[in-house]
Amino acid sequence: MFISSAYAQAAAGGDTQSTIMGLLPLVLMFVVLYFVMIRPQMKRQKEHKAMVEALAKGDEVVTAGGFLGKVSKIGEAYIGVELADGVEVQMQRSAVTQVLPKGTIK
Repeated sequence: MFISSAYAQAAAGGDTQSTIMGLLPLVLMFVVLYFVMIRPQMKRQKEHKAMVEALAKGDEVVTAGGFLGKVSKIGEAYIGVELADGVEVQMQRSAVTQVLPKGTIK
């Protein structure tokens, strides 16, 4: 054989410090991903849940479909939204995307 056994053992054994340094960029990437993408999304979900739970009769809302209306009935999972005089639809509470200031809808 041309390679001595000492060289073969040194190459195969590796260094634990180099292994850790090799994994460091991967760990840093996940940390950055958490703070840039995951954490803000969780914050938005928490704010949306609080907004949906605080809905009250008479609130003016925008739905996920883009409709503007006034909340006329409130249930645990569904709400009634009056889109126009005499036109009321039932929808899921989670379909509300925004609560508008009072008096926005005429």
